[in-house]
Amino acid sequence: MDTLQPHEEPTDDALVRRVRAGDEAAFEKLFERHRLRVARVAARFFPQREQVEEIVQEAFVKAYFALDSYAGAHASSFGAWLSQIAVNAAYDELRRARRRPQNSETNLAGEEALGLVSRVERVASNEPDIESSLVSRDLAAKLLARLEPEDRAVLTMLDADGLSVAEISELTGWTNSKVKVRAHRARLSLRRVLRKYL
Repeated sequence: MDTLQPHEEPTDDALVRRVRAGDEAAFEKLFERHRLRVARVAARFFPQREQVEEIVQEAFVKAYFALDSYAGAHASSFGAWLSQIAVNAAYDELRRARRRPQNSETNLAGEEALGLVSRVERVASNEPDIESSLVSRDLAAKLLARLEPEDRAVLTMLDADGLSVAEISELTGWTNSKVKVRAHRARLSLRRVLRKYL
């Protein structure tokens, strides 16, 4: 049994050992500790909250049943292992989604794009404020939603999360070259969409 000092939190590896011994509360602690990390991974692939929540649930279920295959080597091992499971769960969902009819909820209609772009231009000329921040965020989300999920994920990891190409490569299992090509292609796609409306 792991011994802790009075105010010391158990490590991820200690919690994994407890879960393997049948302690369900230890898995709840792992869930609470890492659910935001998994949600951030899922949000790189899916724009809607329901989809993100679904991936979070699926990733933790898969992790629970795969705990016997986990072998931690250092403090960040469990988080990295869990992130890889989340990426795989997202890919599984993308494959399932490709078999279903397309959902056009995230498409950026011409009128809507023109309205957003004009609002961005209008508020950009003034002092930055909450409205301009919200408009920019809304436009960015809608533009990113037009990309292939893998391209959207790479751009989000690079530009929003600040991950390096090597870190993205490790997380996705892609080569560094593939990450760079995806990022380049995604940026070109965004430029093409913007050129239509600007």
